[in-house]
Amino acid sequence: METSTFVYDGDCAFCTKCAQFIEHRIPTGVRVLPWQFADLDALGLTEAECEEAVQWVGADGSRAAGPDAIARLLGDSGPLWRVAGAGLRFPPARMAAWPAYRWVARNRHRLPGGTAACSLPQEARGRLYGPAGRPTTRPTRPRGTASVSQPVIGPPAS
Repeated sequence: METSTFVYDGDCAFCTKCAQFIEHRIPTGVRVLPWQFADLDALGLTEAECEEAVQWVGADGSRAAGPDAIARLLGDSGPLWRVAGAGLRFPPARMAAWPAYRWVARNRHRLPGGTAACSLPQEARGRLYGPAGRPTTRPTRPRGTASVSQPVIGPPAS
């Protein structure tokens, strides 16, 4: 793999907002993408791992999850962010980071940008919203016409 990859839950609005922050504010050459659109086999990841925490797969094949993945992402970024990444890897900070990360993961639906869907396990989201990252068909009917089905990429519109 030539580029490191940071994988997050694209069905979670809070996670997506955080990924957008990374893409717009943190200078990094890392690929940031939702696991629902990633080739998990090629990355050596499973859906269960990606549902559990954000994932890092380094260009060298190294892997990390949760706050360790965030520390790797920051370590591969601009100078100030590298300092933050090093701080997150510092043992006392790392020990505090995991419980904090788990709390955020459990409560992400309550945080800014989060939605009720963020609190559902992937299986329940799939039942409600269709298989993540795969085209779904949604019937549409313009006024005065017969019913037509159009393929739609991504989650259903709210």
